[in-house]
Amino acid sequence: MSPAGCSHVNGYKVDNWKQNLRVIYQCFVWSGTAETRRRKAKSCICHMCGAHLNRLHSCLHCVFFGCFTKKHIHEHAKNKRHNLAIDLLYGGIYCFVCQDYIYDKDMEQIAKEEQRKSWKLQGMAFCLSLKDSRAVFETRPPHLCLFFFFFFESAGIGEKYTTWEPTKRELELLRHNPKRRKITTNCTIGLRGLINLGNTCFMNCIVQALTHTPLLRDFFLSDRHKCEMQSNSCLVCEMSQLFQEFYSGHRSPHIPFRLLHLVWTHARHLAGYEQQDAHEFLIAALDVLHRHCKGDTIRDDNGKKANNPNHCNCIIDQIFTGGLQSDVTCQVCHGVSTTIDPFWDISLDLPGSSTPFWPLSPGGDGGTVNGESHVSGSTTLTDCLRRFTRPEHLGSSAKIKCGGCHSYQESTKQLTMKKLPIVACFHLKRFEHSAKLRRKITTYVSFPLELDMTPFMASSKESRVNGQYQQTVDVLNNDNKYSLFAVVNHQGTLESGHYTSFIRQHKDQWFKCDDAIITKASIKDVLDSEGYLLFYHKQFLEYE
Repeated sequence: MSPAGCSHVNGYKVDNWKQNLRVIYQCFVWSGTAETRRRKAKSCICHMCGAHLNRLHSCLHCVFFGCFTKKHIHEHAKNKRHNLAIDLLYGGIYCFVCQDYIYDKDMEQIAKEEQRKSWKLQGMAFCLSLKDSRAVFETRPPHLCLFFFFFFESAGIGEKYTTWEPTKRELELLRHNPKRRKITTNCTIGLRGLINLGNTCFMNCIVQALTHTPLLRDFFLSDRHKCEMQSNSCLVCEMSQLFQEFYSGHRSPHIPFRLLHLVWTHARHLAGYEQQDAHEFLIAALDVLHRHCKGDTIRDDNGKKANNPNHCNCIIDQIFTGGLQSDVTCQVCHGVSTTIDPFWDISLDLPGSSTPFWPLSPGGDGGTVNGESHVSGSTTLTDCLRRFTRPEHLGSSAKIKCGGCHSYQESTKQLTMKKLPIVACFHLKRFEHSAKLRRKITTYVSFPLELDMTPFMASSKESRVNGQYQQTVDVLNNDNKYSLFAVVNHQGTLESGHYTSFIRQHKDQWFKCDDAIITKASIKDVLDSEGYLLFYHKQFLEYE
């Protein structure tokens, strides 16, 4: 299906199609009144097996309900040549010719309008039921009061996001009900699968990593985003809604169709149903989020704007942006030219690529380096970082004009970390594209649960001897220490593959996210995985 939309929808848009679609949403999807809910419970069963569950869908061309899981709705579509059906739980439109859920602007508008009507009807019924019981809210836990307020006041997916401030009455209720809901180590709130909308596993695994980024989670769940966009195309608003969905306690898989549509709208190179690169999606998503949330001013404890060397104080730059220092040294006069560039991730070369690789770390007979198990002949994340930050001779074919010599001279170049981000993302360059070669590099790279970036800082350059870092700083300084919290993996080949992710829910609890399926994973499962994108969070800013 092209980014323009499904062409098979046009065959449905005849006569009174809008009214017919509204009736289906009113009676069988959103069901705003008690009567429509009773009718849905009685009549919405599979016409072939009689089941209520199994992802029930309704044909849009005739009166037929069928199971999606058991493919009863598929059989009906094939026999009757009825191409479109609607998911009775989420309201998504499925095309059996495209074999995917589709997006249509007119249909989505009807769905949103009917959903808002349904929410209003439910809100009115709820308020009427409380008419003669004013003390009900006073006896409810505060988190329930807040839930009801949020449910009725912020209804409307895609509407302009507005902040919430408690009223005096609500503050009084909170003061008199200090008990809060605690998240235990066995709690699964925040774990939710994502439906694959057609080769969208690359998007799903990045969404899982972002929604489990501690400080990003805290930002969105504390109602900090203030939308300044005039249209309903703000990706930050959608991310805010996504966090609400993830941490709502619902266990059914979420369908990120609106997120996909917004990404297609703002990052046209990712539009379409071809498999995309998860790393490319991550950078595109951060870029769009950065552009859309520039109005969200981050302030310190004194109410002043937070200091950011990149002159941006949005939440994305506060969390993901670091400073990469490049020192170019003239080989004649030894003058140094220094530049500092912002980065969101660090791309690391791997052994097995066409790029010559720096020798492995000393101690190849086994041992532990930066918390990594260093087996003989293996490559570690520390090896890759050492290679990334080693001095590189540029050669006679890449002479630069020296400011001291005032002539072109040979030089060396060295990259180091001037400023570390809160979240450090490492991209292991497994996909090699060149004029002669296109392949995937499957070299195993071991990575640690905890990482100390001190050896790769610009301030540590003087502490290196023959390329190896000699520890001279206070070992109790944790500013440069990180903890692993997400890993994105790619299975398969360059032409055909699948993305999955591991995410950390609590200190030592890991889960594997494979689109809609989430399963518990061990630390060994995580550390034994191939690794494509590695996400680390600064330890001293992390709290559970």
